[in-house]
Amino acid sequence: MMARRYQALQAHRLIVTGYLLLTLLTTSSCGGSLFRVKPVVELPPMPAAAKTASASGITFRVAPLLTDEESQLLFESNLPLAGILPLRVELVHESGLPIELKKARFHLRDGQGLEWKFLSAKKASARILKANAISLYNPNSRKQFEKEFTAYELDYKTPLMSSERRQGFLFFQTPNKQPVSSPAELTLMVERLLEAVAIPLW
Repeated sequence: MMARRYQALQAHRLIVTGYLLLTLLTTSSCGGSLFRVKPVVELPPMPAAAKTASASGITFRVAPLLTDEESQLLFESNLPLAGILPLRVELVHESGLPIELKKARFHLRDGQGLEWKFLSAKKASARILKANAISLYNPNSRKQFEKEFTAYELDYKTPLMSSERRQGFLFFQTPNKQPVSSPAELTLMVERLLEAVAIPLW
């Protein structure tokens, strides 16, 4: 009887110790953000090679973020490898009245007519975690990462005011969720404004 009690006590201690170790590892390794996202204020200037188009009283400038180095520098994560293409977008208001952007719809299509799925920043961050096989983390760490990552998203929910210049990223997922591999003939289309606009990126 004493031997059984001793064995049960030892088994209980092992379970408790294992749980404590797991908790310690989770909280210590994931205490901050899951990735060291660079502050938005450190965003480099808009590339000179950005594609430009005008419609609905707005000038659009668009530049894809294709290189692994650029992605790692901003997000400490390889977004193209995760099947996500970030498009850096700049909007410049050219007319006098505020322009509602929340009705706008963004589409990205390739030369084969395939549509790349538009992702909100929150969904893009979830895709990054899945692509990196990150499933064990502190919930607060994920919230912190989502907050820092979402800060880069283009604000298309508030009106664009007169003479305002606004920048941010739009995120698109490849049709087959495979890594981005030098896509050709991509075109960004913006619809449901006063007039539609198509911006060839290559």
